[in-house]
Amino acid sequence: MNQPAESLTDHQHHDAAEMLRVSDLHAFYGESHILHGVDFDVKRGELVTLLGRNGAGRSTTLKSIMNMVGRRTGSIMINGNETLNMRPHHIPRLGIGYCPEERGIFASLDVEENLLLPPTVRSGGMSIDEIYEMFPNLYERRRSPGTRLSGGEQQMLAMARILRTGARLLLLDEITEGLAPVIVQALGRVLVKLKERGMTIVLVEQNFRFAAPLADRHFVMDHGLIVEEISAAELPSKREHLHTLLGV
Repeated sequence: MNQPAESLTDHQHHDAAEMLRVSDLHAFYGESHILHGVDFDVKRGELVTLLGRNGAGRSTTLKSIMNMVGRRTGSIMINGNETLNMRPHHIPRLGIGYCPEERGIFASLDVEENLLLPPTVRSGGMSIDEIYEMFPNLYERRRSPGTRLSGGEQQMLAMARILRTGARLLLLDEITEGLAPVIVQALGRVLVKLKERGMTIVLVEQNFRFAAPLADRHFVMDHGLIVEEISAAELPSKREHLHTLLGV
């Protein structure tokens, strides 16, 4: 008779370890039905990737978590809070940072002004000194206006601004796209450091070589659904299969 009680505590423990759980998520832009029942979970301190071909629904999944799509149904639990009916501006207060492809930095402000601007949504945001330690390039360019930054520097600044807010869950959309290999390597080192600090990261990434060594689990999306989950341990044996799925 003990069985149910044991499984209940296991279940509670499991929930406490979850930072994000997306269940049966459907997303719509106008009449377009983009996500068709997305299911996945991310544990605290885990880095997961959303892989897939263009149009598979990966970026829409991140936007849906931030409530930036037309309409969504299903469930999005963030740190134990159901956020489906939460307004978009309340979601960052749960400790979520979203780095869209557009980057969204203030071109007229210099690097340091950009870093001083974001409101602290919760305590625990990184200090300016910590940011400069993590992104030495930004320290060197701290007086440069946003317009003068390279693509890689803009990307670092966009990420740094999120880290200033005290976010513990990072949703990163194509952060390496179009960047020089040396910058991509630097971003990889940053993600390793953020993981060491206990951050939870969801990475939408086209560059599989970049993502592969960083991730605990890979979720493969196709036509608005997650079609496969591959753990880091399974990756070597499933690499060929994955390349086929991604059309690499």
